[in-house]
Amino acid sequence: MRRCLSRTLVASLLVLASSISASAGERYALIVSGASGGPPYLEQYSRWANELSRVLRERMKFVPGNVVVLEEAGQGATSATAANVRRAMSAFRPRMTSNDLLLVVLIGHGTFDGADAKFNLVGPDLESAEWAALFNGLASRLIVVNTASAAFPFLERLAGPRRVVISATDGAAQRFDTVFPEFFIHALEDSAADIDKNGRVSIWEAFAATTASVRRYYQQQGTLATERGLLDDNGDGVGHESVGSSDDGKTASSIYLDEPTPGAPPTDEVLVQLLQQKSALATEAEELKIRRQFLPPADYQKEFERIMVALARVERDIRVWKGGSN
Repeated sequence: MRRCLSRTLVASLLVLASSISASAGERYALIVSGASGGPPYLEQYSRWANELSRVLRERMKFVPGNVVVLEEAGQGATSATAANVRRAMSAFRPRMTSNDLLLVVLIGHGTFDGADAKFNLVGPDLESAEWAALFNGLASRLIVVNTASAAFPFLERLAGPRRVVISATDGAAQRFDTVFPEFFIHALEDSAADIDKNGRVSIWEAFAATTASVRRYYQQQGTLATERGLLDDNGDGVGHESVGSSDDGKTASSIYLDEPTPGAPPTDEVLVQLLQQKSALATEAEELKIRRQFLPPADYQKEFERIMVALARVERDIRVWKGGSN
């Protein structure tokens, strides 16, 4: 019992140290609302970009000068051009240290021709390899959220140590407009997304809440989902929607965009892993409901029982862990 408590204490201290160091430096953000292709998208993308900027400045307390927004409708240095993206990165690079954090969010359209994946800008586009070159050698931690269509190839190109890469799609063939940005921005300031109830929304929690909202959106529309978000944070370039046998999600679970609240409990890694398992099983249950009409009754019942038993075990483990940590 004493050994178990000692391990728990050590783990908690390590996570606490990680959380403190993850919020000790400066925070920077580059939001790029790319070429829209028409007035309806132009208005929508601009609204998303400016809403995200507001959340970062007002809710997350980013220094206003550290948040750069480039838009199709922008003029001069605020236009969403490749030159201005490079200029913003050149301005950030010498200022950032290993304790700092850079968030890059791409909102708009993407394309993939079988070889090159691009994010559409005003004028010449930047291919995923060119984005990778812009991030090479950065001292800071990096979070890239590509919410555009055909974002999937960016996962492999941008993966690396101390990086979280999120893609709104799980395949290059998904080229339809996405709703991912709407739900991601909402999740950042939604208390319901805080599944471990520590008073803060981690990057993984925001991602999990977003993908769940995207699934519900398409279910409510009665249409086949044309986007499925993926996250990679272990540097292997292979993203995952939910936690299973992969290590993806561990790093993102301890990264926050806001400043820590005095007295707030640290991230509990064990609890987060249990909650991630619960989230993954809940996703399986939702998808099983959709597939029910196509399955023989015996197969459906077998899968339903497997998921319910696994959920019950995880919920028991969560109760035990919470009881033992009090």
